[in-house]
Amino acid sequence: MSTPDRVQGGNPAPHPAQGTYADGFGPVARTFAAHLRTGREIGAAFSVFHRGRCVVDVWGGTADVEHGLPWTHDTRAMVFSVTKGLSAMALAWLGERGRFEWDAPVAQYWPEFAAAGKGAVTVRTLFNHRAGLAALDERFTMDECIARPPRLVAALAAQRPIWEPGTDQAYHAVTFGMYAQAFVERLAGESIGRLLRREFFEPLRAEVSLGTEDGVAPMARLYPPSTWTRLRNTLLSALLGPTTELRVLRATLQKDSLQRRAFMNPPGSPATYDVPAVRRAELAWASATASAYGLARAYVPFAMGGEAFGRRYLEAKTLAPIQARQSWSERDGVLSKPIGWSQGFLKDETTLFSPHPESFGHAGMGGALGWCDPVSGLSYGYVMNRLDWQVRSPRAIALARSIYDCDPVRLA
Repeated sequence: MSTPDRVQGGNPAPHPAQGTYADGFGPVARTFAAHLRTGREIGAAFSVFHRGRCVVDVWGGTADVEHGLPWTHDTRAMVFSVTKGLSAMALAWLGERGRFEWDAPVAQYWPEFAAAGKGAVTVRTLFNHRAGLAALDERFTMDECIARPPRLVAALAAQRPIWEPGTDQAYHAVTFGMYAQAFVERLAGESIGRLLRREFFEPLRAEVSLGTEDGVAPMARLYPPSTWTRLRNTLLSALLGPTTELRVLRATLQKDSLQRRAFMNPPGSPATYDVPAVRRAELAWASATASAYGLARAYVPFAMGGEAFGRRYLEAKTLAPIQARQSWSERDGVLSKPIGWSQGFLKDETTLFSPHPESFGHAGMGGALGWCDPVSGLSYGYVMNRLDWQVRSPRAIALARSIYDCDPVRLA
């Protein structure tokens, strides 16, 4: 589906990339093309909006190697934890409409949640990954997560915190989405995917969905690194000293570690998620699909004080608190790196996706990224099918940094 307001009158992307970029944004297009030319990408796309105008829309490579399908401008891919940023959009919308207060106890809206000493845990504490609920004691299969039996919601409410809520931080890799889904459905009376589609994705004409019907768009096949590749690269990179990847790997290999419990319930691999049944499900931690253009467009209101393309989606006062780091840890209990969150949105190091601490969004396993920088009026999306083995993909970082080398951003 062509969208009429992609880059108009732009410059053709350098070979082998396709698409266009506006004057002054050549560094982004050249960085993206270099990734394709040197084989760092199999297939990928990257889009940027600046002050509400699409200034970069590039793609290229192969979406499905086995079937020889090229990557097109509307190819979608599973974006894993980028989904959490979309879930945070739904929370922002509900909060603005008075369905809940961020500093009120979760149990005020979900009485069963008060079990196991959680009665005072606030909504903000839960969705800023500080509630000590990074892992569930009760085990669930992927099929059960898709079906969402009553015992899943009951297990979430009954779970005992790993530590005193609010005193420490650990990435709720899976449980964030489980809690967000249950909380939103309870307050909204509808699924989180339906809310997002109606209030954001459809009016924004953003090629994004949480709960993707079969055949809705060209879908890329994912190519994760093998276990051997991940292990070899992790060990080689650690020769100069301990790395985030080594710390995470070591912990994940330990049978009862928090990392293993956080990531492996339900058990699975990237291939477990890259199937139609999971894409159709609304797993609010991982199962959204998107094009790069769709992600960038979905974040335009968040980069522009809540307004985009002549419509107001959120009030500026709703978004202002998200610009501050509401939680931060120099070594998160699961990801073993400096990181934080604000009302469900990721706040990462300023050496990665933006030099401005006010920026936010969410990264996904393998490298996918949906991000915005309200200081510079930027929103950008990156999707690809060669999943990176690192916690933060160097390709995603290089593309994000290249935006700030562009004169219209650098000199503003």
